[in-house]
Amino acid sequence: MAIVGGGYTGLWTAYSLLVADPTLRVVVLEAEQVGHGASGRNGGWCSALFPASIAALTAMAGREAALAQHRAMRETVAEVGRTTAAEGIDCHYARGGTLVAARSRAQWARARAEVAEARSWGRGEDDLRLLGAAEASAVLGARGVRGATYTPDCAAIHPVRLVTGLAEACERRGVTIHERTRVTAIEPGRARTAHGDVRAEVVVRATEGFTPLLPGLRRAVVPVYSLMIATEPLPAQTWAEIGLARRETFSDHRHLVIYGQRTADDRLAFGGRGAPYHLGSRVRPEFDHDERVFAGLYATLTSMFPVLAGTRVTHAWGGPLGIPRDWCASVGLDRRTGLAWAGGYVGDGVATTNLAGRTLADLVLGRDTDLVRLPWVGHRSPAWEPEPLRWLGINLGLRATRLADVEEAVTGRPSLVARATAPLLGG
Repeated sequence: MAIVGGGYTGLWTAYSLLVADPTLRVVVLEAEQVGHGASGRNGGWCSALFPASIAALTAMAGREAALAQHRAMRETVAEVGRTTAAEGIDCHYARGGTLVAARSRAQWARARAEVAEARSWGRGEDDLRLLGAAEASAVLGARGVRGATYTPDCAAIHPVRLVTGLAEACERRGVTIHERTRVTAIEPGRARTAHGDVRAEVVVRATEGFTPLLPGLRRAVVPVYSLMIATEPLPAQTWAEIGLARRETFSDHRHLVIYGQRTADDRLAFGGRGAPYHLGSRVRPEFDHDERVFAGLYATLTSMFPVLAGTRVTHAWGGPLGIPRDWCASVGLDRRTGLAWAGGYVGDGVATTNLAGRTLADLVLGRDTDLVRLPWVGHRSPAWEPEPLRWLGINLGLRATRLADVEEAVTGRPSLVARATAPLLGG
């Protein structure tokens, strides 16, 4: 088996294959070093979030299949914890759940609607809860909290510790990892590199936001950048005001995605979308840093937590994530060609990659399991529009998202911009 990409998807796939059949020969080919992409740069949410909604999955495959996908994602959060503990991977796994605050009237309405919709799918209090202002503020001491939604199905992790520990676990089981080995093309039975060809019965594409760099895949996903900052370690009295005592991950119900966590060494790591999409699905190192976005993240953070005003930011970074045209992640194997793939996580990949790796192992080995019957298996997302339509549409969506949040902050009412541009805001 040849696996192209040394991030979470590729490594979980290699690991799952060798756990299932130690006699397999598995090679991982990575253009830079393991975890160079989103796997080493993410916000550390090992969550049950899946990019396509239960309603969208129901339209694809029916209600029961959609709920099975949701259950599999919830179980995967625990599976990552079990496996990392068994392999001695100290990735700072802390399952405190996720609190998404409502900090305006419009956000509170969305929070209530989200819980009501969850109930319509049979999802109970153990899955998603609505918290009042006092209960929410006891967990997260952000300014202006009116309430929140809370799910236990998330663990905070250290991204790089997870990916490097997983690589070591793979190598202990016999996986060969070739770093600094860029794959220039994927073909049936072959992965081409500048150093020569790797031949294999099955070739797995696990390239996520870097997929458009491969021939013929320019429009498969779009690489959209998400950026992050991290503060200096904060003193105990500051954390007494902020909360997150169990290292809960947090966000709020605005339209433009933000995300944060309390790290094991007491920093606050905080990220968000907002960086522009670059014409032609370009991916370049200079796009990892955008001072305007970093400044915006700091302003948002200090607005949420005034106690952080003047706090020093010690780290700032970013990178591309992969977004398919229908916002639905997928995993699959074409038995005729021997080509397999997984990806399109829209930033929700820390846990989803583990599910992908286990599913690919079952597909490759021909196992008839519940995993291979999930609705994302074999799904094919449509191609993105050609340029410049792609550039115009995506950046218009990003601008509309920002305007919707500004409108709600000014008016205190649900955004008319958001309603008018809903297809651009949520996939």
